[in-house]
Amino acid sequence: MNILLLGSGGREHALAWKIAASPLVTKLFCAPGNAGIAQEAICVPLDVTDHRAVIQFCKDKDIELVVVGPEGPLAAGIVDDLAAVGIKAFGPSKAAAQLEGSKGFTKDLCKAHDIPTAAYERFGDPNEAKAYIRAQGAPIVVKADGLAAGKGVVVAMTLAEAEAAIDMMFGGALGDAGVEVVVEDFLVGEEASFFVLCDGEHALPLATAQDHKRAYDGDKGPNTGGMGAYSPAPVMTDAVCRQAMEQIITPTLKAMKAMGMPFKGVLFAGLMITDEGPQLIEYNVRFGDPECQVLMMRMMSDIVPALLACVDGQLKHVTLRWFDEPALTVVMAAKGYPGAYEKGTRIAGLDRAEKIPGVQIFHAGTMASGDWILANGGRVLAVTASAKTVAEAQRRAYEAIGVINWPEGFCRRDIGWQAVARERRKK
Repeated sequence: MNILLLGSGGREHALAWKIAASPLVTKLFCAPGNAGIAQEAICVPLDVTDHRAVIQFCKDKDIELVVVGPEGPLAAGIVDDLAAVGIKAFGPSKAAAQLEGSKGFTKDLCKAHDIPTAAYERFGDPNEAKAYIRAQGAPIVVKADGLAAGKGVVVAMTLAEAEAAIDMMFGGALGDAGVEVVVEDFLVGEEASFFVLCDGEHALPLATAQDHKRAYDGDKGPNTGGMGAYSPAPVMTDAVCRQAMEQIITPTLKAMKAMGMPFKGVLFAGLMITDEGPQLIEYNVRFGDPECQVLMMRMMSDIVPALLACVDGQLKHVTLRWFDEPALTVVMAAKGYPGAYEKGTRIAGLDRAEKIPGVQIFHAGTMASGDWILANGGRVLAVTASAKTVAEAQRRAYEAIGVINWPEGFCRRDIGWQAVARERRKK
């Protein structure tokens, strides 16, 4: 079959790499793609916000499945528009994408269905929000209601930080995303990423992962889209995974179906593993980035039948097999990220880096210019490795980074530290 993948980041390169390996694929297209994706798929300069253009391309190229990578097109209803003309698309409807598109929607759903999450209030007025914050005290969490490209959450350790976050969001720094905010209690525990495939009724858990959100070593600095990840996440024991399915995922799917907006696609639960068990921090309605990179490295099964089963409501017939070996990915970002950064700088040494055993480099913000690969974004590369232990995967990834010549880039040097420490303790 012919497949079209929408997106241009590291998540999409990992998906392209995995989809291209399927014997079911005749041609794989990606819009708009990047320099790395171009090695796996035919990249096309389609504007993914122009749904009519996407539909016309699908008709012209006999596309039988569209896989939507990022959240933007999902929230804009691309899946609904494709379904209306009979084109299968992997991802939720516009209504179901509210699970990511509106923090308030999700918190209200949790409250109505006793899904464990932090206590919260919603505000459309900055003065009311500040009064609530002063009454609650710090630390406290302030979230923009809408999509804010990973920049809409402030974990405020002081009242001054929390009030500054309110001023920033209501001041228009995040556009429409900050017209309403959610203020919630600060949860104590270890964060983990839990992914499930959904077909509207059934859910199939994927491998677990752990992300590193802060920009610098020691979990310091500003929040980012993610500076690295590893899979599996040791904190996600079988018992915790069962709890997450029974108390969080299953009630969510039942509630969404009852509201007439069944959830199909991949549901990504950001969890805080507390002393009382897993609590939902937030939902995303697409694969995480960079978690997708480690999940695709570890997936043994062909992904395409699983994607189709989600669309067709046949997930109960699907099982997925995983490699036991852990995988770890380190994001190389342009200096200055998540703030201002330079584009167009040259990257060399990628071919040599990929010759290191177990290493796969996924491109995020790159473009080709003649024989050169140029940086074209904030997060630029996801240097990924698998091995028998997390420590060895970590060593391989950083060995590969040592071979890459990109003076204008930087990365964290401690990705996987919690899992490596656990491995040491076991010895």
